[in-house]
Amino acid sequence: MTAVSTVAVGAGGEPAAVVAGERGATTIADRVVAKIASQAAREAIGTLPPGAAPPHASVIVRHDAARVRVHVELGYPGDIGGRCRAVRRRVVERVRDLADMAVPEVVVQVERLRPAAAAPFGTEQERER
Repeated sequence: MTAVSTVAVGAGGEPAAVVAGERGATTIADRVVAKIASQAAREAIGTLPPGAAPPHASVIVRHDAARVRVHVELGYPGDIGGRCRAVRRRVVERVRDLADMAVPEVVVQVERLRPAAAAPFGTEQERER
């Protein structure tokens, strides 16, 4: 298959300026924005707890705006609300900077809380019954 393109040529032989509305558009696939969001969530979380899956995201893009849902696993105990805020902030920032899209909604879904390394039995941290 051969592609044919035509370029308007000005009086001096150089290409003529094309009106902005006729130049075309750049489209960024939803899965690309989802990868950006996943990486941004990973950056915001920092070190993952042992055995945790890396964050993954799903995205719906409409009219240069992305609605993002990020699935994460977090360490427990910890500031879950603060970590979710950090994920939201980082996802909005990175999608805006890299894909030039507004992000009106970021839903952070905590899939699992991973406990910190368990203390051995017989220590002070064991619960009394």
